[in-house]
Amino acid sequence: QVQLVESGGDLVQAGGSLRLSCAASGSFFRINTMGWYRQAPGKQRELVASITGDGSTNYADSVKGRFTISKDNARNTVYLKMNSLKFEDKAVYYCARAPLGSPLGSRNVWGQGTQVTVSS
Repeated sequence: QVQLVESGGDLVQAGGSLRLSCAASGSFFRINTMGWYRQAPGKQRELVASITGDGSTNYADSVKGRFTISKDNARNTVYLKMNSLKFEDKAVYYCARAPLGSPLGSRNVWGQGTQVTVSS
């Protein structure tokens, strides 16, 4: 059974940086597509960044140039480095793992979330 455990959320001033981590259990981490989503109060959950098994990445327009997704296959861990944080980046950030051979979507496995708060 796949489990995802996020860490790294914190309170940070606008302009600051954070790195989120997501440790995954289970097999096939190397070839699964992984992603980071976020959900702000009163808003829908949105995909922030994703990385495929071969390392291809995609980002939401709102975070391009500021956020970087990466993964360490040896550690079964995916990271989200967030620079130049803005007040509007405040949200609960969730790690997600797509089903094997499938894209991220309704069948994701989810982590419990980690809170990122940005003070202006």
